[in-house]
Amino acid sequence: MTPEEMLEVAVAEARKGLAEGGIPIGAALFSADGTLLGSGHNKRVQDDDPSVHGETDAFRNAGRQRDYRSTIMVTTLSPCWYCSGLVRQFNIGAVVIGESRTFTGGHDWLAEHGVGITLLDDERCVTMMEEFITARPELWNEDIGVS
Repeated sequence: MTPEEMLEVAVAEARKGLAEGGIPIGAALFSADGTLLGSGHNKRVQDDDPSVHGETDAFRNAGRQRDYRSTIMVTTLSPCWYCSGLVRQFNIGAVVIGESRTFTGGHDWLAEHGVGITLLDDERCVTMMEEFITARPELWNEDIGVS
């Protein structure tokens, strides 16, 4: 699978989160051969749980893996420091990012530590986040830790 094809899963998850009244960030974890291991979306609002980011939801839904080095985390938005820490903690080998214009998290730091980074700058991801940030700035600020 191409990075763009993998991103489709994350975009569908982000749209699901938005439709549920949440923050439109989706993610998916793939094996090196392109097998989908798990997908998810930000559920901070829906589950009233600040730890359920898109990447953590996808990671949990993938279940236990013996080795994460060959896995690929795909996310619609540059991973925050919390999710970047998850990638480093479990030695996930690559991250595909839909966009980083609306928010730049820890992907440069991940690259400095040997994680393969692919930044797609997908216009759908940018538009979805820009529209959400305009419509729900208080929720967005809460999500990224700005008071």
